[in-house]
Amino acid sequence: MSFLDRLLGRPEKRAAVSAEPVLPDLWFPRGPGNPENLATVLACVNAISSGIASLDAYVYNTAGNTRMEAPNHPVSRLIRQPNRTQTWPDLMEWALASVLLTGNAVMVVEYDGAGRPTALTPIPWQCVQVDRLKSGRLRYTVMAWQGVTRTLLDDEVFHLRDRSDDGLVGRSRLSRARDVFTGAAALQDYSLNMWQNQVVPSGIVSSETGALSNDQAKDLKQQLQERAGGTTNARRVIVLPNGLKWQAVGISPEDAEALESRKFSVQELCRIYGVPPPIVQDYSNNTFTNAAQASLWFAQNTLVPWVRKIEAEFKRSVFGASNPYELVIDMSSLMRGDYATRWQSYGVAIQNNILTVNEIREQEGYNPMQEDAA
Repeated sequence: MSFLDRLLGRPEKRAAVSAEPVLPDLWFPRGPGNPENLATVLACVNAISSGIASLDAYVYNTAGNTRMEAPNHPVSRLIRQPNRTQTWPDLMEWALASVLLTGNAVMVVEYDGAGRPTALTPIPWQCVQVDRLKSGRLRYTVMAWQGVTRTLLDDEVFHLRDRSDDGLVGRSRLSRARDVFTGAAALQDYSLNMWQNQVVPSGIVSSETGALSNDQAKDLKQQLQERAGGTTNARRVIVLPNGLKWQAVGISPEDAEALESRKFSVQELCRIYGVPPPIVQDYSNNTFTNAAQASLWFAQNTLVPWVRKIEAEFKRSVFGASNPYELVIDMSSLMRGDYATRWQSYGVAIQNNILTVNEIREQEGYNPMQEDAA
């Protein structure tokens, strides 16, 4: 729908085709299992998505040589309530999780009769097909969404992509490093099966006087399980009959090496997402100094690129390239938990006439300071 159609309140002309509802299992990322079954993948996705979701966003008017906040702009209202069921942090968390797992996050930009954006509605990537028209524009076919198949053009869709191979759709990082992901998943499955199936027994009972009959072996096994099995019998002394010998069995060097390899897979998955290991609670090589630097590196090299992508996509799809308005995501929100650094930066801002005391008080949630009466 063109801007003129929205301005004049013309109805959507594309016909809606009925279709079967999408099965729930298709809403998860395709591939060998759910990637978030790996704790490192889940932690990396949570760290980036929740980090972006925690940042404040503002709409600014950049007409001329000025840059003024526009709190009454329709998009400012979207930041407060993007749709009926989600808040802004919920929507950003969903969008980043979708793009990190599937390479794409798609939201339909809903408009009112005057052409003003009224909602951002998230669409599962598995329901979307993208192709390029002869005119060069992109066409989005949303299949079985809300019971119908709907066709949209690129100016009606917010599309956040991870790095793309064709300029149409993004490609997930896990698909680019499939061997790393498959190896980590195989190690996890092996460890799980080893403990569930008890691949390694705790010990072996052997007889020095000859082979035991089936009944004798059965009775001995039952007695050992009753007297030595379970946590209540831990470290309990057991006296074996004459001729029987107990031999403890530990984990083989191969199994121990496989378990140790899981630590390396954590670092490999962190590299895929560009997340320092301390951010996902891997403190194997951690010190107080490099933990603080990891947080700074994470903000500058992991979050900032995603923030820039979101701002640019808002400019393209929601505002329009020729529109003087733009979305700005405030990275200073990351300092909320660092009380000392925040107030030190305020001191520098006051000394260099960048901010006033009342502007700082407003950011901190305080009432403006009243000037003394002359």
